[in-house]
Amino acid sequence: MLKIAAFVAVITMLGLQCVPRANGAAERSMVALGEEPLAVIVNKSNPVDDLSSAELRKIFLAERRTWPGGRKITVVMREPGQTERETVLKLICRMNDSDFNKYFLQLSFTGESQATPKVLATAGGMLRFVFNVPGAIGYVRAAELDASVKAIRVDGRAPGDSLYRLKLPQR
Repeated sequence: MLKIAAFVAVITMLGLQCVPRANGAAERSMVALGEEPLAVIVNKSNPVDDLSSAELRKIFLAERRTWPGGRKITVVMREPGQTERETVLKLICRMNDSDFNKYFLQLSFTGESQATPKVLATAGGMLRFVFNVPGAIGYVRAAELDASVKAIRVDGRAPGDSLYRLKLPQR
């Protein structure tokens, strides 16, 4: 019992906390306080459970337009200026908001893509949209996840895993 108390004291001093995995597994991973993971979410009927960073980038940039099985992908983004959107643009698309908008304007102008990402204001709106649209993909803070959608792994890691890289910047 003394060892557990000492361990908890050390973890507290280091500013670490146990965070549950998005899949509800009993395992816990250490994540520094202030680092909040973003969960990439899809409709529960979507057979995809894991995407690489490269695949995710192709999806968010409309280079890949269908899921395995042929269902159309619908990308959902948060509104400009929101931390979640800025994080996705930086870590997945490797762009800022202005470059992202120019990219889709060019795709539309050249006829390469007519579909632009759907934009929603709230996490609740994102969850409802992904729940109702089988081909949708979006993101929410891991703490905002609910059972209506499925969080997928990115590069084999789930939100809350110590090496999961889709995290909001510390403020």
